[in-house]
Amino acid sequence: MIPAVLVIGAYLLGAIPFGLLIGLAHGVNVRTQGSRNIGATNVGRVVGRKWGYLCLAADILKGFAPTLCASLLLVENQADPRQQLIVLLVALAAVLGHVFSVYLGFRGGKGVATTIGVALGIWPVFTIAMIIALLAYALARFTTGMVSVGSLVLAFVFPAAFYGYTRVVKLSLADYWPLQTVAVALGLMIIVRHRDNIRRLLRDQEKSVKE
Repeated sequence: MIPAVLVIGAYLLGAIPFGLLIGLAHGVNVRTQGSRNIGATNVGRVVGRKWGYLCLAADILKGFAPTLCASLLLVENQADPRQQLIVLLVALAAVLGHVFSVYLGFRGGKGVATTIGVALGIWPVFTIAMIIALLAYALARFTTGMVSVGSLVLAFVFPAAFYGYTRVVKLSLADYWPLQTVAVALGLMIIVRHRDNIRRLLRDQEKSVKE
């Protein structure tokens, strides 16, 4: 019962649209303003930077908390693919909750912050890979001034960093294939959710964070 409760709880928690709630608390519907996204970047643009940071923290925590709970309660041997799959179901439920929120008619955000949260909750293999990806994100974000570019770089670097980590510490991919598969899947999902940003980047129409 514990895995089922955690999966359902992770989805329902992940589905909470904190960005929308923050906007509504300020009399603004972020789904009709700016980029119309419920994520931290649009909240920061529409409501104010500090509220964007609050939204970012909340979206990260709603991925981190259920995944960390699953890791602590359900995993005795992280090299066991079956135990990895249970934790990954919880992690994916949180991310899918954000992207396809039951509270918003199965629509939602792009999933970057919640993906960061779930990765940080799977210590050490996903945590270290995500820290590397976050460093790449920061470099791309501050070099270009575009959050979308940073997010796309993170999507590519995260699964690559996980693979690199397994090679450095000599972990067998035969034991860790569920984690590698989900790392790639999460990266692809972020890229797909940024398809409009990619089109604008190709047309040189993407806005920087200062615009």
